[in-house]
Amino acid sequence: MDKDTGKAFDTRLFKRLLAHTRPYKMTFYGVALAAILLSGFAVLTPVILQRIIDDAIINPNAEKLLYWTTAMLAVLLGQVISQLLFNYYANWLGESVIKDIRINLFRRMLGFRMKYFDESSLGVLVTRAVADMQRIGEIFSQGFFVIVADLLKMLAAAIVMLIMNWKLALIVFALLPIILYATRLFQKAMKVAFIEVRAQVSNLNSFVQERISGMKIVQLFTREKIESEKFREINEKHQNAWLKTVWYNSIFFPIAEIVSSVAVGLVVWYGGLQNIAGITTELAGTIFAFILFIEILFRPLRQIADKFNTLQMGMVAANRVFRILDTESNISDVGTVTMKRAKGNIRFTNVRFGYLEDEEVLHGISFNVKAGETVAIVGSTGAGKSTIINLLNRFYEINSGVISIDGVSIKDFKLASLRQQIAVVLQDVFLFADTIANNISLKDEAVTIDMIHDAAKRIGVDEFITSLPGGYEYNVKERGTMLSSGQRQLIAFLRAYVSNPSILILDEATSSVDTYSEQLIQRATEKITEGRTSIIIAHRLATIKKADKILVMDAGKIVELGTHKELLKKGGYYNDLYEAQFLAEEFA
Repeated sequence: MDKDTGKAFDTRLFKRLLAHTRPYKMTFYGVALAAILLSGFAVLTPVILQRIIDDAIINPNAEKLLYWTTAMLAVLLGQVISQLLFNYYANWLGESVIKDIRINLFRRMLGFRMKYFDESSLGVLVTRAVADMQRIGEIFSQGFFVIVADLLKMLAAAIVMLIMNWKLALIVFALLPIILYATRLFQKAMKVAFIEVRAQVSNLNSFVQERISGMKIVQLFTREKIESEKFREINEKHQNAWLKTVWYNSIFFPIAEIVSSVAVGLVVWYGGLQNIAGITTELAGTIFAFILFIEILFRPLRQIADKFNTLQMGMVAANRVFRILDTESNISDVGTVTMKRAKGNIRFTNVRFGYLEDEEVLHGISFNVKAGETVAIVGSTGAGKSTIINLLNRFYEINSGVISIDGVSIKDFKLASLRQQIAVVLQDVFLFADTIANNISLKDEAVTIDMIHDAAKRIGVDEFITSLPGGYEYNVKERGTMLSSGQRQLIAFLRAYVSNPSILILDEATSSVDTYSEQLIQRATEKITEGRTSIIIAHRLATIKKADKILVMDAGKIVELGTHKELLKKGGYYNDLYEAQFLAEEFA
């Protein structure tokens, strides 16, 4: 679990973030210049106000009044333009940086081996690619640049105040420690409060996501009242966490306002005494200027905790994202051989593998599949059938042994060229929230709609697709929920067929479907396995009687090998499986 605590400003991490601004260095410098201009315009406004009061109002002078008023308007216009440019381009820079980092992150995740996804939370990865990216963008749009701009304003204001009237400046500066101390306490309290808020937001999101995904179970077991009560409790904790931040704001901001008001009062009081005592008669404009300077000096301090919190959350998010970017979990792709069109000879030689280091799943298995053969793999759950498929596609690296295609180790092939030769139809078909045509072609420009139509007719699924509203343009929605499991299987078969693979793998592709869909799938299977090497992992043994060879697996080992008839004659493990399944179907 990622920790949300840490330094508010990590120099090493920030330098790494800045490296992503290099393609936009002109924008970066432009935002920095806008920040400098903002600080200059901010202090010019009180200075010009002082001149208007002292030179044109107390000592009436229409010419000077016009001159300084025009100057004030010019400064205000410059301030508005600078603020507009600063806000827009600081946000533009932040969005550009996170766009680049998000692309790099997604590309990185695309290359991760399956083991990484087995061990990672889907929700966490989505959060890193979406929510955390926005936090990183806020470093530039609402954090770093805003803090720098405010600090420049405060520094410029302090210098001009000292030059204008050092005695009044010292009165104001004397109150700064109070608001600085209050800001520090507020920052610490808000840091703890926001950690609690993030934890409760995470709990709330997880609870809602799980219950919506499992709504069928909730309603089947009449858990509505119980889940509603649980949600009420979680929602109250979420509310209380946010109310704590509201409480801290309710305390801090009035204190900051009081200190600011006291500073204004002291300046007016001291300046008035100086004027009454006759020490100076030119403090009116200075007092008005100081009232504005106090606002420039104190306002950023009132907001600095929020900005540092934004900066800190952005740094935490950046640390999380860079942790994924730095993860070394890619399948080694150092092969030099490009497989243009495989014949389809597959050989496993003494292959050992385990998903965990100390738990071996395959115990030195060896077998051979000749080009054009249809080989079935059967066995009980956990025997290692699907593992063979994962290894052939190099989703995982084997511990020892050799897997070869056409006499060449699969490690020597370029990874993309290897996987382009293999098509897999899984039991749990994944469809994107898109049209049927796009789910078949996967938006490969080389696969035209005419090719899809022709392939559908060949394997006998065109009639089913054209019966849907919109036909091939029918949107199947998220994960293909608008289709039945059998219909999803047919789409998967068509997707595999259109890719024209050298090697076809069917992993439990006919389980959990209705009789009509099974007949279509059997027809599709016969068509797409013609002339190519096929590996069929089957739970229903009746579907593999025509296989050229059947591998029987148990506990990570091949215990029997032969045709359907040969294995039944042996009266061994396969025969027991077949009889048990036959009896189960008889009494079903």
